[in-house]
Amino acid sequence: MRQIQLPKGYQSLLSVYETQKAIGLLKRLFEDKLSGALRLHRVSAPLFVAASSGLNDDLNGVERPVAFDINGVRDTAQVVHSLAKWKRLALKRYQFQVGEGLYTDMDAIRRDEELDYLHSAYVDQWDWEKIITREERNVEYLKETVRAIVGALADTQAFLCSVFPQLSVLPPLTTQVTFLTAQELEDRYLDLTPKERENAIAEECRTVFLIGIGGKLRSGKPHDGRAPDYDDWSLNGDLLVWDSVNGKAMELSSMGIRVDPESLDRQLTLAGCDNRRELPFHKMLLAGQLPLTMGGGIGQSRVSMLLLGKAHIGEVQSSLWDEDNLAACQAAGIELL
Repeated sequence: MRQIQLPKGYQSLLSVYETQKAIGLLKRLFEDKLSGALRLHRVSAPLFVAASSGLNDDLNGVERPVAFDINGVRDTAQVVHSLAKWKRLALKRYQFQVGEGLYTDMDAIRRDEELDYLHSAYVDQWDWEKIITREERNVEYLKETVRAIVGALADTQAFLCSVFPQLSVLPPLTTQVTFLTAQELEDRYLDLTPKERENAIAEECRTVFLIGIGGKLRSGKPHDGRAPDYDDWSLNGDLLVWDSVNGKAMELSSMGIRVDPESLDRQLTLAGCDNRRELPFHKMLLAGQLPLTMGGGIGQSRVSMLLLGKAHIGEVQSSLWDEDNLAACQAAGIELL
């Protein structure tokens, strides 16, 4: 049996019904805070896209999308992994202006995810994207946006604690964000694996934004995989916080300034993905026909886990689980939705 690690002596701070109420309140609150901070407007989003469009997110390049046929439709449909590319095209189609953006509730299926306390086959995110200027394609603007997102999370947590006082025993989110590059993190913890490095820095600094995900480090390996055709690998990153319930780092968001024609051209070659140049989305981007943007995804279930003090993601979302997770949760007295 695979070992699923859950904290010993864990007890939920909220009942199942209280949890459902809190999740609904949390989502409404955070959407308002996020949209206000970043000037975002809500739009509807697809659950699946045409396979030939090139719009699906390839994640690390090895995950298999769920695909199916639709009566009367010639193309194969793929359930989205995320909406990283679709959002950028939508900004053009909806005629958004510089400084404006969109957000949406994204539901996805990631069939190849290794299931554990933090990873599920069902993914729910706030996916957001906004149009920026050429001058805003820099690390300082990226940092400014990260601070705004963390502020929205902290405000949401404070309000939740006023409604559900039992949540006040959880440590407040640290709003002082520590920024460092993936290379600086590798240099700091040479003998640790990437995940061990994340745990170490999150435990020390509590709220961390790790810059530069996707490109190779001096070790010859990237900190983590990232598709070459949405984030600029030098202007992206992951938002990590310390999960005090499980005693580990938790990634809440992957985000970044998106590729322009020059960085897309470079990264497609580095990743060995030159065949994508002929896909409709990529041809538009390489021709400079799409706006310059930044964006990301913020995990709804992970935010719920963090702010409600949950030990397993199955406590805040309904999914299917393997026997190892089911047995571990039963032994720990954890009730899955």
